[in-house]
Amino acid sequence: MNRLLIPIDFSDNAEHALNAAKIIAEKGATELLILHAYQPYIADVNLTPGGVLPEVGGADFLAMTTDLEDEYRKKLDQYAENLVSEGYNARALWMLGSVQSAVEEAIDEHQPAMVIVGRTGTGGFFDKLIGSSATHIALQSKCPVLVIPPQSNPTRFSKVVYATQFEYDENDILREVFVLLNHLGAQLTLLKIQSDAQPNIQPDNQYIDEIKAEFAIAENQIVYKKANHVLDGIEEYCDEAGADLLIMSARERSFIEEFLINPSVTRKLVIDTHVPLLVFHLKS
Repeated sequence: MNRLLIPIDFSDNAEHALNAAKIIAEKGATELLILHAYQPYIADVNLTPGGVLPEVGGADFLAMTTDLEDEYRKKLDQYAENLVSEGYNARALWMLGSVQSAVEEAIDEHQPAMVIVGRTGTGGFFDKLIGSSATHIALQSKCPVLVIPPQSNPTRFSKVVYATQFEYDENDILREVFVLLNHLGAQLTLLKIQSDAQPNIQPDNQYIDEIKAEFAIAENQIVYKKANHVLDGIEEYCDEAGADLLIMSARERSFIEEFLINPSVTRKLVIDTHVPLLVFHLKS
């Protein structure tokens, strides 16, 4: 891993994302880019009496927002300094705008090997309706994205589950996965959930044979599990196996697939899962 991008909002879950980055990073070799996207509040003077900026406790509003920005800048710099003091190669990135736009811009400019983001959403109705920043980043970014849910504060990644339906050629992704697993010293299980709700179009043996031909996969590393719902089956198996990292792939979907027939399991897991989720993207 030459470079990792970690967007932070100074919450507890930002600390969890940084902990995950430290597990994956190689000290002295991996550059940790600590990004904060700042959205300054712009008062609408048309809504204030006489078109005058409001005052808060006697302090000028502009001065207050400037002080807040200075405070956040200092916090961001402190995060990077703390990592450097621990022996990591870290750099602070201060950017203006939304988290999504800042991450996209940083990916284009710095070409990280992975984005690691803490999911601050609770998985409730609002998150399910419009998604969270983590959801957008995980599904739309040009590089792999590791999403750390609020329930998780990783200390290691040793038992890894790769959830697949054996419906597409995923060997390109598996090559990257095995590089990561060798670095982490982790064990891999390939998991397929058998569910009536999940289409089973391609014969599994075709892809399993291709995987076995290229990678050192033993028979006991391929697991089939029956479940009424794919998402429930994946999470239940992860709990049974004590998995500390879940990997899935995302691909571009048509409008009908996405919204009418079979909503993306990956999207649902980004929002709901309590296990850290690493999302790779299938090449078109």
